[in-house]
Amino acid sequence: MYKIKDEWGEFLVRLARRAIEEYVRHGKTIKPPEDTPEELWEKMGVFVTLNRHNVPLQAALRGCIGFPLPIYPLVEATIKAAIYAAVDDPRFPPVGPEELDELTVEVSVLTPPEPIEGPPEERPREIKVGQDGLIIEKGIHSGLLLPQVPVEWGWDEEEFLAQTCWKAGLPPDCWLDEDTKVYRFTAEIFEEEYPRGPVRRKPL
Repeated sequence: MYKIKDEWGEFLVRLARRAIEEYVRHGKTIKPPEDTPEELWEKMGVFVTLNRHNVPLQAALRGCIGFPLPIYPLVEATIKAAIYAAVDDPRFPPVGPEELDELTVEVSVLTPPEPIEGPPEERPREIKVGQDGLIIEKGIHSGLLLPQVPVEWGWDEEEFLAQTCWKAGLPPDCWLDEDTKVYRFTAEIFEEEYPRGPVRRKPL
């Protein structure tokens, strides 16, 4: 059963797009619209991903930032994450106005992370590629990969774990360490089919 209706997903993607364009063009942070559905004021985790349209997968990502934990109302978290993805992702320079027509916006609404218990070597059996996202934490290091990432790259469960370790700045086999914490979550994902185009629920 979906928690986020399709029309709410479209609302969030359009909101993220507007937040990015207002900030990039005018330096302004928009406020949640008055017609925001009541359900979108619930606190939820969310990530906003920006992709270059019609380029190879390896070069598509242009920014991705969000909040793994439900610390803000979803509508406010979406605005914040959208702006951060556009101008504060440390992997990329800030998005410029000339790029806005070439980028698609994707919004992933997250369930709260839950720890994967049991022996470390059993962790791959507790993960479902095409359903779960992962968070790995060890000491001061942490990394997150959304559920769509292993599907797009064709990874199995062990590779997914290894790549999340890399994302955290850790050795790829750190998921086998007893001191490493691994969490899983799911996401409902909505994306523009092309820049400013129709919004669809993204199947995994």
